[in-house]
Amino acid sequence: MKKSSLRLLTLILLATAILGISCEREKPANTQEVRFVVEKGSSANAVAAALARAGLVRNKAFFLALLKLRGLEDDIKAGTYRIPGGSSLSSLLSILTEGRVSQRRVTIPEGSTLRTIAALLEDAGVCESPAFLDAAGDKDLAQALGLPGSNFEGFLYPDTYVFPEDSEARKVAERMVARFFSKYQELSGHAKPEARVLLDQVILASIVEREYRLASEAGLIASVFKNRLALGMPLQSCATVVYVITEKLGKEHPSVLYYSDLKIPDPYNSYLHRGLPPGPISNPGQEALKAVLYTPKSEYLYFRLQDAETGSHRFSKSFEEHTGDAIPVKGF
Repeated sequence: MKKSSLRLLTLILLATAILGISCEREKPANTQEVRFVVEKGSSANAVAAALARAGLVRNKAFFLALLKLRGLEDDIKAGTYRIPGGSSLSSLLSILTEGRVSQRRVTIPEGSTLRTIAALLEDAGVCESPAFLDAAGDKDLAQALGLPGSNFEGFLYPDTYVFPEDSEARKVAERMVARFFSKYQELSGHAKPEARVLLDQVILASIVEREYRLASEAGLIASVFKNRLALGMPLQSCATVVYVITEKLGKEHPSVLYYSDLKIPDPYNSYLHRGLPPGPISNPGQEALKAVLYTPKSEYLYFRLQDAETGSHRFSKSFEEHTGDAIPVKGF
């Protein structure tokens, strides 16, 4: 190698080392945690400029130089980040190129409705409520995922999830549906049945979910509804009326239902219409699904809340045992 070439190489290596040390030692201007968003398709230069504006780097040229030095110009991942205060350039680089996006933990309770789930996701910073409702109401997407209904109600499995902050609503909904089918197969021991059978199972499970308080009674409640269906009797589920009041009419959840409520004209009102309602009234969890899949035999046709504190019900075969001026409903 010629001396001139060797001298040039030495100078390049020396400059690289100095640049690396400078980048490692540079302290960011902002010492507080910063929420930082990298949009899809953002160039390294655009990200560096945004970092400088956010006070996460003092000199965007240093950041770009370190990116180039490590051959990571095209490796910055899109997403929402929570950058710890005082992060060095090297640490910042690792966070962005490894895609260590901010994560959000959210628990979806059994019996939640689609609207409630959307609100919980927004509160947790997972995705915006309107976007989730749009995704979960997309008939084409529902069909693509193999859902038997026109929307996702009933098939968003209640569980604790960890999602990236500011997730795409569609992906969030898809993951919850995938969890439902995984759990259904685990409980039933087989893949999903014919669409109408599956929809009927989920509709009934969604009603059982909103009626039972004690897991030990879920199966008996399912047996009451199945016995009524077999005899052509209306289900007369208070939970379906509550669904009409809260989800269709947009009113507050009632603590008590009166007979006037049972006359609200709506296809979901199981006091006025025989058979199952048009769709699920909630998103059922494991106990409700098990209760419908493995319903015990009984001759019961009625049940009512017996102990508001424990949530126990009294089951009977005759209407005489099922009377009262007002009907308590399961709180949620």
